[in-house]
Amino acid sequence: MNDAGYQLPRKDGEDYDNRVDAASAFLKDKIGSAEVGLILGSGLGEIAGDMDGEKRIAYRDIPGFPRSTIPGHRGELIAGEKCGKRTIIMSGRFHYYQGYSLRETTLPVRVLRRLGVESLIITNSSGGINERFKNGDIMLISDHINLIPDNPLRGPVTGGGSPFVELSDAYDGLLRDRIKRIARENPSIGELREGVYIAVPGPSYETAAEIKFYRTAGADAVGMSTVPEVIVAKQEGMHVIGISAISNLATGIRKNDLTHDEVLKSTRAMSGRLILLIEEILGNVL
Repeated sequence: MNDAGYQLPRKDGEDYDNRVDAASAFLKDKIGSAEVGLILGSGLGEIAGDMDGEKRIAYRDIPGFPRSTIPGHRGELIAGEKCGKRTIIMSGRFHYYQGYSLRETTLPVRVLRRLGVESLIITNSSGGINERFKNGDIMLISDHINLIPDNPLRGPVTGGGSPFVELSDAYDGLLRDRIKRIARENPSIGELREGVYIAVPGPSYETAAEIKFYRTAGADAVGMSTVPEVIVAKQEGMHVIGISAISNLATGIRKNDLTHDEVLKSTRAMSGRLILLIEEILGNVL
């Protein structure tokens, strides 16, 4: 029984739990435990550099793991010490638009928790909806709107407890305050925006009418990831920090067609400032 008093089927949940257990046991043996997890979005792989005692494991070698097939996502797990914190970095993530269920896309988050991760930094490349934003801005996510037509907690009860997860402070408010203070004190990071991220299913980019609708709903940036991982991380009791790299202006604001190559190029160009911000978070916030 769950909190609502109804019985859910267990077989699929047991199979899923077995995969989480297999991946966790394999990685525990290979890399040990960690304090912090970091999930990298498209074009942000450079953030994974300069780790002490670095170990890299391809997703394809981890039992039970899906595989990343999107350009700009390496598809490997990197473990080591960064800024004094034992850290596991996921260079590449899994998306609903690839055909995965959200339970599948968020399986690595459950594995990270079983490896001891208490704080999770989730990054993404997103389109700027707020008309004050520009290419190259960094946005600290304060809240989200979920338009992906699934939920990773839907179905058999599994993992970190009740599926009825409180999300009113999904992106830890105390940590956000510390991050904003550090950004103000470090001009090399540049202006740090803050706003609401809206998650859409993709993979097609949005129409101008959709962007107008999202802005009216209160969104500042749009992307195709992050929210499912945040939901599971909160169910697992983790502290969450969300960071969007505004790699482009959204349809209806921009004047030319958008391509995935442009997204990758833009996020790579701003990777230095993102690395600096994340290093400050690891060294002085967490």
